[in-house]
Amino acid sequence: QVQFVESGGGLVQPGGSLRLSCAASGFTFSRYTMNWYRRTPGKEREWVAVISSTGGSTNYADSVKGRFTISRDNAKNTVFLQMTSLSPEDTAVYYCKASIGGWGQGTQVTVSS
Repeated sequence: QVQFVESGGGLVQPGGSLRLSCAASGFTFSRYTMNWYRRTPGKEREWVAVISSTGGSTNYADSVKGRFTISRDNAKNTVFLQMTSLSPEDTAVYYCKASIGGWGQGTQVTVSS
C-alpha cells in the first residue's frame, strides 16, 4: 500500500538548518507531484511546499519562501525539504504527501534556544 516515512526532524536553535527526508513506497513515485505539510498542535495542517513529478517546478507557502527548498530523487523514491533560517514559528510536525494514500507519522521539528 501507499506509505510515506518522514525523517530528519529534531531540535535546532533559531537560525539553524535541517534537512527532512520522506521515503515513499507503494506507488509510481515519479508520476506524482509531492507536497510537504506541517501541523502545530491546535492548528490546521498547513501546506508548505510542492514539487512537480519531474522536479522541474516548485512552489512554496509565503511563510517559508526563500528559506525552504523542496527537491526529489525519483531514483530513490524520496522527497526532501531543506530548511534554513529556522524560527520558533517553524516548530511543527512535518509530513509529505502525494495525491494518493494517507498520511505518514511525520517528523517533529522543534526550533528553540
